[in-house]
Amino acid sequence: MQKGNIGVTTENIFPVIKKFLYSDHEIFLRELVSNAVDATQKLKTLVSMGEYQGELGDLTIHVNLDKDTLTVSDRGLGLTAEEIDKYINQIAFSGANDFLEKYKNDANAIIGHFGLGFYSAFMVAKKVEIITKSCKEGAQAVKWTCDGSPEFTIEDCDKADRGTDIILYIDDDCKEFLEEARISSLLKKYCSFLPIPIAFGKKKEWKDGKQVDTEEDNIINDTCPLWTRKPSELKDEDYKKFYRELYPMADEPLFWIHLNVDYPFHLTGILYFPKVKSNIELNRNKIQLYCNQVYVTDSVEGIVPDFLTLLHGVLDSPDIPLNVSRSYLQSDSNVKKISTYITKKVSDRLQSIFKNDRKQFEEKWNDLKIFINYGMLTQEDFYDRAKDFALFTDTDGKYYTFDEYKTLIKDNQTDKDNTLIYLYANHKDEQYSYIEAAKNKGYNVLLMNGQLDIAVVSMLEQKFEKVRFTRVDSDIIDRLIVKEDHKEQVLEVQEEEALSLMFRSQLPQMDKTDFHVSTQAMGENAMPVMITQSEYMRRMKEMANIQAGMSFYGEMPDMFNLVLNADHKLVKDVLADETKVCSAQTNPIQQEIDEATQRSNELRKNQTGKKDEEIPTSEKDELNTLDKKIEDLKKQKEAIYSDYASKNPVIKQLIDLALLQNGMLKGEALNNFVKRSIELIQ
Repeated sequence: MQKGNIGVTTENIFPVIKKFLYSDHEIFLRELVSNAVDATQKLKTLVSMGEYQGELGDLTIHVNLDKDTLTVSDRGLGLTAEEIDKYINQIAFSGANDFLEKYKNDANAIIGHFGLGFYSAFMVAKKVEIITKSCKEGAQAVKWTCDGSPEFTIEDCDKADRGTDIILYIDDDCKEFLEEARISSLLKKYCSFLPIPIAFGKKKEWKDGKQVDTEEDNIINDTCPLWTRKPSELKDEDYKKFYRELYPMADEPLFWIHLNVDYPFHLTGILYFPKVKSNIELNRNKIQLYCNQVYVTDSVEGIVPDFLTLLHGVLDSPDIPLNVSRSYLQSDSNVKKISTYITKKVSDRLQSIFKNDRKQFEEKWNDLKIFINYGMLTQEDFYDRAKDFALFTDTDGKYYTFDEYKTLIKDNQTDKDNTLIYLYANHKDEQYSYIEAAKNKGYNVLLMNGQLDIAVVSMLEQKFEKVRFTRVDSDIIDRLIVKEDHKEQVLEVQEEEALSLMFRSQLPQMDKTDFHVSTQAMGENAMPVMITQSEYMRRMKEMANIQAGMSFYGEMPDMFNLVLNADHKLVKDVLADETKVCSAQTNPIQQEIDEATQRSNELRKNQTGKKDEEIPTSEKDELNTLDKKIEDLKKQKEAIYSDYASKNPVIKQLIDLALLQNGMLKGEALNNFVKRSIELIQ
């Protein structure tokens, strides 16, 4: 019997392994099964090169549970006592590295890279035994034992067949790894596609009302998964079936890309375009990364560009560098090349579908839209490719490429400054009247109701030359696309002021909401009152919801414009009635305001250019008195208009109609509106 100390630089290697080597203790099973696959693949390589003459026989790897132990058994290469000393006792001397160096042209399927995988066993085991027999002729079977301290023993033992059994005596705080369901789920997660058959227990069947074991091994993996096969061998149904296996609860995918690259790196895989829901985050972490069919992670950031993490599927590459735990990616040039390649393949596939079957592409656009928009927003090279197949949708459900849409609207939607105006709505029903007003002018209105559309609008304004996007309810129709200098106002200043004060006095008090009232000649057939919202402020607030660093915009009040149509009969009637009822009170007040304002202007003109000490105190006092008088007189006039407006149901009705049209009339106010409507039509 040989005794010794494991060749490590510190007595504390096992606590380090137990706590920090792997992000999750469950990884141990993947490592041990991967090592078993490794040993089996090595043996197959020796056979193919004529260096092993024996029969391969059944190469199935077995995972077995007992009362206190978990065992992983293979019929692979096996180890001699000398090899155990080199590869097990001398931590980080990887057998795989030596083997790869020797057989680098023939050992493509070797998994192990680091030599630390075996030691993950000590994360869950208080004692580990290796019983192994080398495939070399005349080899003596040996047993290696270690209880988690740096001390070990090696002794000869009996073992009839070549290969290795790793026996883990599971620690008291890790008893979950003795549960059949737990091990079954881990094997499914990490080992479903390993290239050597993995057996866990026996297949079960129903007998006498209960499940019982049969004699047949329960093979848990598919040794030849879809991505390892040639696309020419596969049908659409094969791809759909594989997708259902990967994501049992998901909708059928839109389409897929089969990747197969040998140069300048090795990469295989299948990427599926899912039906993307509105919430981006919920769809991430669905691409599974494999290294020679060993599951590594579903966090593929770094390998796959950020926007492509919305895809589902499988990537497999031996050229993606992984650290000892195979759980985190390291940055290197291959990863960058792979990322660029995947972006190109995805955009080529989308371009191909668009070019060859535009109808199908348009039908799937609503599902593809968030994915393509996200790509254009976050990756410049993808925008350069996608701009030829990205689509606009108008409110009539027609689809246009960027170039097609520009051609459609350039004649009718160019303003007086030669800027092309793209009108859009984000809710067909809520903005129906605004859309109809635009259509009546011969304008086309885009429907931009996606989660990222507000960000896309800002991006396209930078990409396109002399273009502005304007939401269709951001102003009255005549001011959305200004084709000539604005005509003069039709109302007198006093009339405008009267209308503004009356309507403002009856506007509801809303939290974080400010209204500005103005008048505009919009034509007799236009709405009497409209509510619009500044494109800039609304867009800034919407961007605040999706972009870090803009939250201060989100705290600002909503700014709305209440626009009164001076041409409409109802507004004219209100103004005429106000003049009849209020002018006897307001005219004298206005005359006093005019006289006080005239005197105030004279005094200020007289003081122009003088230093403060040169102005007589009497003048300063008079000016202060005049300013206060003007303010008081204006308040008196406002009170008269407010009192009149409160008694005129038409004013309140017009305001409520505008609020209702914009979804801003709720609760008690909506109830009052209904009652008032009934009274007005009785």
